[in-house]
Amino acid sequence: MKIANLILTYTSPQLTERLIVTLQHPQLDFYIHVDKKFSVTPYLYLRKYPNVYFINNREDVRWAGYNTIKATFNCIKEITASGIEYDYINFLSGQDYPIKSAEYILDFFERNHGKQFIEYKDVYKEWQEAIPRFTRYHFTNYTFKGKDRLAQLINWLTPKRKIPYQLVPYGKAMFWMLTPSRAMYVVNFVESRPVLERYFEHTWASDEFVFQTILMNSPYKNELVNNDYRYIDWSGGGAHPKILTLEDFEKLKKSEDLFTRKVNLDKSADLLNALDELLTPAFH
Repeated sequence: MKIANLILTYTSPQLTERLIVTLQHPQLDFYIHVDKKFSVTPYLYLRKYPNVYFINNREDVRWAGYNTIKATFNCIKEITASGIEYDYINFLSGQDYPIKSAEYILDFFERNHGKQFIEYKDVYKEWQEAIPRFTRYHFTNYTFKGKDRLAQLINWLTPKRKIPYQLVPYGKAMFWMLTPSRAMYVVNFVESRPVLERYFEHTWASDEFVFQTILMNSPYKNELVNNDYRYIDWSGGGAHPKILTLEDFEKLKKSEDLFTRKVNLDKSADLLNALDELLTPAFH
């Protein structure tokens, strides 16, 4: 069992290093994509770890924009072209952290080999508030002045958009754990259909829809497990999850999830120390 942990980040090299150290294992590799808006230099010291690799073809990632998908596709292609045979790609953010040990995570994948782990909802039946993300034009991926007013005008003048190829839209969280072949299936399906790629490019937060939609409309839909095994607390409301602190530790200990988000080095310092003590007691 060999796992490629793919980390999309721009926030903290030190937090990324803590994750890598906590999950040090010969069967776990780490691929780091640093947002192109930021210098990769502060992260390069992580090359001292033999199982750390950097994504070369970086993208300027924009919140809710299609560039997040482009970055993810680039990462998948570099991982699969590495010559290393991985059983899974585990997609993480720079503010994720393990709540299970490396051995536990590897055993989880061993026991569930061949399953695909990704959260999904049928947009029209279960997530209707997300329908306008699909049916209206959005220019989230662009930076030109007046883009929002232009979108309003276009949406007023044109009929509602329909997803190409009669696909049924599915979506939910952007993070997942997929076998490389299924991840590449999504990449190839979208990139070989320019009409579909342009459609997703004008979808709001397409990173929450592309993988779910393509896989749930594929011959592999029965492999999907509707769970990404991430502990996330949305109790604060709004578009971003709560930053977890030590007061969340007991809930994390009891959780069956593998990772948690969101954490940072300041507010989550005591929590990270407690998790490190739990996961790597021999180091303390």
